[in-house]
Amino acid sequence: MTWNKDGAIAYAKSHAQPKSTGYCAHYVTEAIRTGGRLKIPNTRLAKDMGRTLVNAGFRLVYDQPHAGDVAVIQNIVGHDSGHVCIYDGQQWISDFVQRTMYPGQAYRNIQPHYELFRHD
Repeated sequence: MTWNKDGAIAYAKSHAQPKSTGYCAHYVTEAIRTGGRLKIPNTRLAKDMGRTLVNAGFRLVYDQPHAGDVAVIQNIVGHDSGHVCIYDGQQWISDFVQRTMYPGQAYRNIQPHYELFRHD
């Protein structure tokens, strides 16, 4: 299947909730699978989604985010699963539309390690 980043972004936007549901990995996976038209299995913990993305044809990048990029953020105290979100070119979306790449104040305060993945 061919990656459709615009479809993935549209799916993420149309399914975003008003606030976090705690299911970021599910929402981003569904955006990639349904909107983006890529075969990608479910990942139990968001922080572990990097390998799944690589197996689906994404690659690790080290520059500014582009539309369709996926950030995998490591866990912090009280948020053991970590976080994952997709970039639409202006904002980050997971199970909700975020203010920044980091999904909440605790993440913004700590700024844990993250990896950015891109599919060409």
